[in-house]
Amino acid sequence: MPDPSSTLGASHLECTRCGRHFESERLHGTSTCCGMPLYARYDLETIRGRFRPEALKGRAPDLWRFAEVLPVRDPAFRLTLGEGATPLLDSPRLADALGVERLWIKDEGQNPTASFKARGLALAVARAWELGAETVALPSAGNAGSATAAYAAAAGLRAHVVVPADTPRPILQEIEALGAELELVDGLITDAAARVAEGVREHGWFDLSTLREPYRVEGKKTMGYELFEQLGGRLPDAIIYPTGGGTGLVGMWKAFDEMQRLGWIGNERPRMISVQAAECAPIVRAWEAGHETAEPWQNARTYASGLRVPRAIGDFLILRALRESGGAALAVTDDEMREAVRLIGRTTGVFAAPEGGATAAALRRLREQNVVRADEEVVLFITGSGLKYIG
Repeated sequence: MPDPSSTLGASHLECTRCGRHFESERLHGTSTCCGMPLYARYDLETIRGRFRPEALKGRAPDLWRFAEVLPVRDPAFRLTLGEGATPLLDSPRLADALGVERLWIKDEGQNPTASFKARGLALAVARAWELGAETVALPSAGNAGSATAAYAAAAGLRAHVVVPADTPRPILQEIEALGAELELVDGLITDAAARVAEGVREHGWFDLSTLREPYRVEGKKTMGYELFEQLGGRLPDAIIYPTGGGTGLVGMWKAFDEMQRLGWIGNERPRMISVQAAECAPIVRAWEAGHETAEPWQNARTYASGLRVPRAIGDFLILRALRESGGAALAVTDDEMREAVRLIGRTTGVFAAPEGGATAAALRRLREQNVVRADEEVVLFITGSGLKYIG
């Protein structure tokens, strides 16, 4: 085991509900006090003087360029398949079509396994490997399963992936090709989660489910650091993000807090805007009702597999980020997503998965309602490639 006194790695873990601290150098799931997600915390005051934006110059173009604020202590465990450093594309024709002055798309489909899930699973698998796990498991709507299979293979770990039976066929073939043990269940990701929980109890698998371990969010937060770097040391006015489990949204919100503590930014923040599917919108319903948590959505349906998440354990973190940022939440239909995928394609040359299409559909609605002004700078997150839905 690497020396815990190393300057790399987290100083401790913290319960996101009550703030209780936990030892970082052993495997954890959720907090034992509240059963809530744990966040990795760092000694930011110590590294503040040497970890400046200019320190990134010349570093490798992957997410490990932010190693000072990532949890892996020993560089030997820094798994990489080339994740991170995805393009931030200026999209003037899409901006004109949607009625904003400056619009960027962050194309996460160019990650390994063609989705943003590579970021989170690179960190989660690397840290589980570093802390001694031999077998990992997770339920997935699809893309997280592919990423888990890939990084477990790279680390030499066994992986169990459980997904709904109607997951797009290309994703199932990818998971199998990457060596994971794949199981299909009738139902939704919540049904897959019940099967994984059973395997955790019976076989000792380490559970990599969304926000049920502390480190997937650490990989996702690198999207926030990258935005700052790619925009030349500033943040946009608004970020529109497709929200299933919400790890990417809360991860970026965590990154912005760290960046302020490091002295990179002041108290400015983008408005965080969550978009969900009309027939699976628990966060939107809770937002509109003014609730702090979201009730599970019954009979969830949408062709966007990543948005078919009827319950998110991090619901309170998502809603907190929306409110603290002055953001919003809204839902779009499957037909609106399909139309927006075609709009993105013909104006930018990027083939987006429907989850990414949802962000453009949402921006159209936000402009109509004047929630986003014409003179604002907006970033849409294209979280995966449309090729994952072919077949």
